[in-house]
Amino acid sequence: MMNDVEVDQAFWERADAVIAVANTQCKDTSVGQVGLSTLYAAARFSAFNVAHASSGVADMKSAVDEAVAYFTKQFREMFVENLDDYIENFDDYSGHQSR
Repeated sequence: MMNDVEVDQAFWERADAVIAVANTQCKDTSVGQVGLSTLYAAARFSAFNVAHASSGVADMKSAVDEAVAYFTKQFREMFVENLDDYIENFDDYSGHQSR
């Protein structure tokens, strides 16, 4: 997605705000637990996004397969892009030396 679509500065600011909340939560619990909560929140908000775009229950039901395919594809592309970025910048991002 990020390679195909230009996003404005507000996009990055919203993403950074969500990440900042997650980073703050990591002070009180594990990164894994925060990651699961963040993933759930993204799934919940994505379902809201589909509901918001639908005219009713029947419309929403008919959009399920397309919505699942769209959000799955977007997550996969963004996740791979970020994994590649972390691999390329591991030492800078992780705070310890790669092996």
